Amino acid sequence: MSDAEAQLAEVQLDGFIAKFDPANQALIRDVRAALKSRFPTGFELVWDNYNFLVIATCTSERPSDAIVSLAAGANGVGLSFYRGAELDDPAGVLLGEGVQNRFIRLPDASVLARPEVAALIDQAAEKTRIPLPANGTGKLIIRSISAKQRPRRYDQGARR
Repeated sequence: MSDAEAQLAEVQLDGFIAKFDPANQALIRDVRAALKSRFPTGFELVWDNYNFLVIATCTSERPSDAIVSLAAGANGVGLSFYRGAELDDPAGVLLGEGVQNRFIRLPDASVLARPEVAALIDQAAEKTRIPLPANGTGKLIIRSISAKQRPRRYDQGARR
């Protein structure tokens, strides 16, 4: 990926984030920064889809190699675990009852540092098929942009 392509991807992502209210914008940026700090060589795959803005932290360019995904909608931000059903969760913080995915709600980025959440993130990283690259700075990849989307702010008509 060239520097120009990397810059364009950042500009696009900034535009996606700008659709949210200021509090959610700040939270999305804080959570993204925390995940980038924790996984500096990880790939960030982005979908600005109908329901959510999703930024997956992955060990490769494949969505199935996701460690965790930040998922943002008008009602807030969550952290999704692609293989969450496989994780040991003695504190019972994971939500959802799907066959595979689990998530937690993020009122603020400090939740990521809680011991029980950090342990889940560690487990998720250990369960990936491909390990994180040993060096490098990672890559931001815009995977898709949906033409039709739910409102990203309540003042744009999103239901509470």
